[in-house]
Amino acid sequence: IIPLHMAFLLVSAYLLLTHAQGAPAEHGALLETLKSQVGLFSNKSEHYSAQVRPPGTSRQIPQTIIIGVRKGGTRALLEMLDIHPNIVVAATEVHFFDWDENYVKGIDWYRSLMPFSYGNQITIEKTPGYFTSPQAPGRIHDMNSSIKLLLILRDPTERVISDYTQVYYNRVESHKPVQLFEDIVIKNGALNTKYKAIQRSLYDVHMEKWLKHFSLDQIHIVDGNTLIKDPLPELQKVERFLNLPSRIMSSNFYFNQTKGFYCIRSDGRERCLHESKGRPHPLVNNTVLEQLYSYFREHNAKFYRMVNHSFDWH
Repeated sequence: IIPLHMAFLLVSAYLLLTHAQGAPAEHGALLETLKSQVGLFSNKSEHYSAQVRPPGTSRQIPQTIIIGVRKGGTRALLEMLDIHPNIVVAATEVHFFDWDENYVKGIDWYRSLMPFSYGNQITIEKTPGYFTSPQAPGRIHDMNSSIKLLLILRDPTERVISDYTQVYYNRVESHKPVQLFEDIVIKNGALNTKYKAIQRSLYDVHMEKWLKHFSLDQIHIVDGNTLIKDPLPELQKVERFLNLPSRIMSSNFYFNQTKGFYCIRSDGRERCLHESKGRPHPLVNNTVLEQLYSYFREHNAKFYRMVNHSFDWH
């Protein structure tokens, strides 16, 4: 292994050289090797971006995972929790427990994707696909049966529309054909319950799989609708669930009139979520909305009974 000081000098020299002359493609592997020797990984965590491993830190398997739900507010929750000094977050969605091609790489590969942390810090990763994955509950339980899980949910009909909106914009940006929301959700005059976005909103169906492996007191449910409107109370509940000192304050948030939701203020800087977040939803035919509300009503009621809590959903 290259000594730390020498590796750092080599990386610095290499960067200066490539800045002046352009970076030949064949030297890419060398740079990655040097970067790995000194811990310079492409981790976007606010605290550990492009740094040599801080003394006294290590990469830890997450003690807490945000398991979902897709388009429920997982990115907002992760970014807001990153304010807390006792929390470090993984930069990207890892998809370790729901993608077989990643799971076979093993736990050491998973750990290598985590940020450096001190002994008093909790490492958190978020992958929204875990909640609806058949394999994820058992695999996470096998890793750590006492882990604490965070699940952020929103009104299931709103989630379906948000799911569609993300796919719609992705297709537009890729110059692919798009369909109206109503044309996907309604088939032959009836609700298309096989539509993946609808399937993902059947919270009771998915929760049942998690409760086979974890007790209810290991899963904290964050109200995604409330988090967007008034972040602090929801984040304080998470602090208590994780047994962390109360460090997130109202001064850490400010309402952005242009975007229409809260942005973050910490470490003397202000930041908002990516521009892809909070995109306007399409106006949906009222008859179709009522069909969705009606379909989810029974599933919602069952979910409320499962978790001993009701939400303000249609």
